[in-house]
Amino acid sequence: MPIEILMPALSPTMNEGNLVKWHKQEGQSVKAGEVLAEFETDKATMEVEAVDEGTLGKILVPAGTQGVKVNAVIAVLLREGEDKSALAVAPPAASAPAAALPIAVPMAPAPTQARAALPPAVGGGRIAASPLARRLAAQAGIDLAAIKGSGPRGRIVKADVESAPRSPAPAVVVRSEAGDGLPAHRLVPHSTMRKVIARRLTESKQTIPHFYLSIDCRIDALLKMRAELNGRSDEKKADNSYKLSVNDFVIKAAALALRKVPAANASWSDAGTLLYDVVDISVAVAIPGGLITPILKNADHKGLAAIANEMKALAARAREGKLMPEEFQGGTFSISNLGMYGIRDFAAVINPPQGCILAVGAGEMRPVVKDNALAIATVMSCTLSVDHRAVDGAVGAEFLAAFKKLIEDPIAMLL
Repeated sequence: MPIEILMPALSPTMNEGNLVKWHKQEGQSVKAGEVLAEFETDKATMEVEAVDEGTLGKILVPAGTQGVKVNAVIAVLLREGEDKSALAVAPPAASAPAAALPIAVPMAPAPTQARAALPPAVGGGRIAASPLARRLAAQAGIDLAAIKGSGPRGRIVKADVESAPRSPAPAVVVRSEAGDGLPAHRLVPHSTMRKVIARRLTESKQTIPHFYLSIDCRIDALLKMRAELNGRSDEKKADNSYKLSVNDFVIKAAALALRKVPAANASWSDAGTLLYDVVDISVAVAIPGGLITPILKNADHKGLAAIANEMKALAARAREGKLMPEEFQGGTFSISNLGMYGIRDFAAVINPPQGCILAVGAGEMRPVVKDNALAIATVMSCTLSVDHRAVDGAVGAEFLAAFKKLIEDPIAMLL
C-alpha cells in the first residue's frame, strides 16, 4: 500500500505552513535522506528530507500552496514493486489520518540562492520569485510585477526586493464611499508571522498575570570597560575579533543574576512551577514584518566576546529567515532592548511560556546624588515583567538587585 506523505510540523506550535517547492517530481525515485520539498513557516524557510524510499507516485498539494494544515496528506509514495494502479486508493489532499506516519524530517533552512530557478512567470501568470523575496515584498508592500529579477532566468531574489523603491502596497480605498465611516486607508494583509505574534501576545496578556518592577543602573563603569575591551580586539585575527555592545553586557549580567537567583529562572505549568537548570536567554530581534527571539544558550557559561559574536551571528540569520526552530523556540528568560531607539523605559509583554522578560532602555545622562552631592551619571532604566503565578515580587526584586550590582560593577562578570 502506498505511503502517505504528510505536511510536517516544523515546530511545536506550528498549525500550518506554505509548501514552497517540490524537489522531486512525480515518477522520480526517492531515497532516504534526499531533500523532498521546501516549506515556509512563519519565521523560516526549511528543507525537508525523506525518511522512506520509493517512487513519488502523486503530488496532491502543488508547490506554491499557502496555509497547508499540519498532517494533511500532500503526496503519495509508491513502495518497491507498486505501480500507479495503487494510487486508486490514495486519499484526497485534505485528509489527515491520525494513524498515518510522516515521511519527512526538517533539515537546515534553505539558502535563497540554492533554490532551483523558475521561469519569470508560470501557469496563471505567477511571477517567479524566491520564498524570501515574496515574504519581504509582501511585508514592504512592494508589487513583484514591478521588479526586474536578477536571478536565473529573471527570478526575483532578496537583493532585488531590498533595492526596489518602496511604494504603497494595496491601493488606497476611500472608505467614506463604502459607508462604513472609516477614513481613506491601505489594507495590508497579515503575514503568517504577524498572525502568530498577535495570537501569542494576546494569549500572554489575557492569561498571564503580569506585574512590573523597575530599576535604574549607572553604567559609566560599564561603558569605560566596554571601550577598553573593544580596544583589545584583534581585528586581524578572526578568533580574537569582537565588538562588544551594551546589550552583550546586559545578557551576561542577566544570565549571572539568574544563576544567583534561580527562582527567577522559572515558568508556570498546570502541573507545577518549572525551575530551569540551564540559563538560555531569548533576545528580541527586529526583522521585516515583526520580531523573533533567537536564543543564546548557556549564556551564564559564556564570556562577553563569545556572547557578542554568537549574538551577531544569530541576529544576522534571523533577519535572513535562516534560523532553525530550536534556535528561536524555547529559552528560559527574555531580554528586549529598545535603548538604541532612544526609548528611556518601557514594559515588555512576557514571551510565553517563560516567566520573565527584561525591558532595557537607553543609557542617558541624568542628575544623581553621589556622596551626598549632586552629580551627573549615565543611567539605564530596566523594567522586569513578571508572571506572578511563577515568580513572586520578592524574587523579582532580588533578581534585579543582583542584575544592578553586576551592571554597575562589570568587572564582577569576568571573575
